[in-house]
Amino acid sequence: MENKRINGNDLIALGYKENHAMGVALKINKKRLGFTKEEMLQKFKDVLVSPESFLEDETFEPLANVLMNIEKIDDELIALNEEPNDYTVYGVENIEEGAKDQMNVAMLLPVTVAGALMPDAHQGYGLPIGGVLATKNAIIPYGVGVDIGCRMALSVFDLPASYLDLEHDKLKKILIDNTKFGAGHGFLKHERSDHAVLDNALFETNAFIRELKDKAWTQLGTSGGGNHFVEFGVMEFKEKDEILNIEKGSYLALLTHSGSRGMGATIADHYTKLAKDLCKLPFKAQNLAYLDLDSEAGHEYWLAMNLAGDYASACHEMIHVKIKSALGAELLAKVENHHNFAWKEQFNGEEVIVHRKGATPASKDVMGIIPGSMATPGFLVRGKGEASSINSASHGAGRLMSRTKAVKNLSKSDLTTMLADNGVTLIGAGMDEAPMAYKDIHTVMAAQKDLVNIVATFSPKIVRMADDGSR
Repeated sequence: MENKRINGNDLIALGYKENHAMGVALKINKKRLGFTKEEMLQKFKDVLVSPESFLEDETFEPLANVLMNIEKIDDELIALNEEPNDYTVYGVENIEEGAKDQMNVAMLLPVTVAGALMPDAHQGYGLPIGGVLATKNAIIPYGVGVDIGCRMALSVFDLPASYLDLEHDKLKKILIDNTKFGAGHGFLKHERSDHAVLDNALFETNAFIRELKDKAWTQLGTSGGGNHFVEFGVMEFKEKDEILNIEKGSYLALLTHSGSRGMGATIADHYTKLAKDLCKLPFKAQNLAYLDLDSEAGHEYWLAMNLAGDYASACHEMIHVKIKSALGAELLAKVENHHNFAWKEQFNGEEVIVHRKGATPASKDVMGIIPGSMATPGFLVRGKGEASSINSASHGAGRLMSRTKAVKNLSKSDLTTMLADNGVTLIGAGMDEAPMAYKDIHTVMAAQKDLVNIVATFSPKIVRMADDGSR
């Protein structure tokens, strides 16, 4: 299949420009329709040369139509600023060009006030993962992300770290019995749990949101695929933390990472399409289509986003309550923070909408959790409130290689060795989540020493992820 791929550079070589015609062509190419790469390129060339000849063609008519009306389409687009605003990049030497390019485009939006790029940043859709963007009264669905309200939740128990070795099999069974993973997976009707979030009046916002309630109930208390996890580990406090009132020492802790499941993804897809219909941006910025918060669509999305965030939090709460009950332990501290969200905040004396797509809130004294990978440490942190980062920090180590590249190039034996060397038991997961696919978490933390203070270190020991490695 590799030799069949057609990308933007192939189309530029044929004479296409980086506009909506290219977007339509790439969308058609995804279907491939039995043509070889060479045959498909010839078709695209023919349509470009003589679009009027393809107006009756079922496959290529959309492209022909756009090509014949491209000047009118371009005239109706919202103009971007000519030069991007300046923004701060943390750990710049370890961030791929694709992420920087996406951030540069985001800084051209007429609604952009400020931006920052975190040291775990990598390329995504619209705003890069690890991108922080402050806008004026505008919300960008793809600036929030597909997994709305994705978050970290940490429970520190009144049990010593030695409990992990003494009761390893019991802890492993607790994880297996009290978690469910994977895209599309949920509970049967007789297995479902109730939670106050299901009574949230925001489910009555409109018919679209109302219809998501049953899906939300089915998946309440479950975790997604990909990099989502539930894990037991060692929480080490090198000194007493006065604010949390936890003495120096090593404790058993539970760390979870997941988001708003199918409900959040459906909301993101729906309002991204709506934003693209209402906010016509140039091709390179189309995934940054925004909604005015004073508009009906903008207000609807804002409510739906907050509902998805509350739902994601409820999912974590259900998991932590079940596991705490099975464990029979007392809670010393609970910390939770979310990313893939937008907040109304004050910045330079004005109210802005701060999008943190894969970035941790790090205002002064705000607690957060920054994980590494399944075999590398994570960190409990306290924000410093650095204005140049828009009060943000990284949300993890950040991907070093794509999922596809990781699966193709990483060795299972190397993963097995790394897990053994770090005393980690892994349940589920695919090679796309191997620690080698991620940046060095210590390098990432060093790049943001001005953004957060490290309070404690978390070392994963029993890790549960999606059994099939599904995204």
